Amino acid sequence: MSEPEKNTSSHVLRNAGLFAIVLIVAGAAAGIMPRRQQQADLRVEMEELAVPTVAVVAPSPGQTMVGLPLSAEIKPWIDAPIYARASGYLKHRFVDIGSTVTNGQLLAELDAPELEQNLLRARAELAQAEAALVIAKTTAARWAELLRSGNVSEQETAEKEADYKLKAAIVEANKANVRRLSDLLSFTRVTAPFDGVVVARNTDVGDLLVADTIDKELFRIAQIRKLRVFVRVPQSLARGVAPGQNAELTIPELPGRVFTAKVVRTSGAMSTDSRTLLTELEVDNEKGQIFSGSFAQVRLTEAKQEAALTVPANALLFRAEGPQVGVVLPDNKVELRTVRLGRDFGRVVEILEGLSPADHVVLNPPDALISGATVRIAQ
Repeated sequence: MSEPEKNTSSHVLRNAGLFAIVLIVAGAAAGIMPRRQQQADLRVEMEELAVPTVAVVAPSPGQTMVGLPLSAEIKPWIDAPIYARASGYLKHRFVDIGSTVTNGQLLAELDAPELEQNLLRARAELAQAEAALVIAKTTAARWAELLRSGNVSEQETAEKEADYKLKAAIVEANKANVRRLSDLLSFTRVTAPFDGVVVARNTDVGDLLVADTIDKELFRIAQIRKLRVFVRVPQSLARGVAPGQNAELTIPELPGRVFTAKVVRTSGAMSTDSRTLLTELEVDNEKGQIFSGSFAQVRLTEAKQEAALTVPANALLFRAEGPQVGVVLPDNKVELRTVRLGRDFGRVVEILEGLSPADHVVLNPPDALISGATVRIAQ
């Protein structure tokens, strides 16, 4: 074989070898790249699977007590017992239970003969004292003239002047006694202190009444054209109640009827035994449809109360730090927050502190959940 042929053959073999090497490298590369891609995809998938997917919920406003029926007691606007201020026997009775009376109207008359005799004696004693005063005045004036002429001593004149002043004081005392007995005698006429209705009568003609005792009242008068309604507001609603607010009043015996009441005042302090605020309302009863002393229900429809946020009960974590919830931040990181719980409604629980309405709370958080963990929100 000639030298040129040998060079050509050697060049061909070299090219064939290079081509074979290229084919081998290309084949190896074609086999390795898919495996590497597959491994990369698997790594990404494993990383994605390592990030837990969680369901979240936003805190929602809970129920308030505004509008809930509260037990109430209806009482007269004015309620007063009428007692005898003078001792005697009941001579006449002019009203009875259910009678409508006006201010100053005569209700009853008492027979008090001893009081009348005492008044007659007091007047006689007053007349006697006035006569003695006249004599004492004349004597004191005469002795004052004799003192100027030197016929009597200053001591005797002073005694006469003092006797005159004593007689004047006795007259004033007797006048006061007459006025007292006259006033007592006027109390034998029992009158109404205000407009109202006689709701009780506990005496009858012939009964002996003794003044200054409260064991036996003649009548009880109530003013029922306007009524007072007393309700005890729970502590959770107390700060939302203010004078001037309207409320709805319902009575079990009048189904379907709703009366408008108005808050007029509160006690301003919580009752230590019931943790409630005593609140007084007024309601118009011009038509007499509501009986005083009745049981009723009040709805404080205009009371102001901010509803606490609630979350499902299965969103809570109970740990040594106290009750906590997991909140997903915008970067998908979890933040564990300690919260203060309110009322437990079973399926949901009130959160008094620690959350806002814009938070995303993790539902059914795993026990291993920690702050800073990355999660994926389920769509």
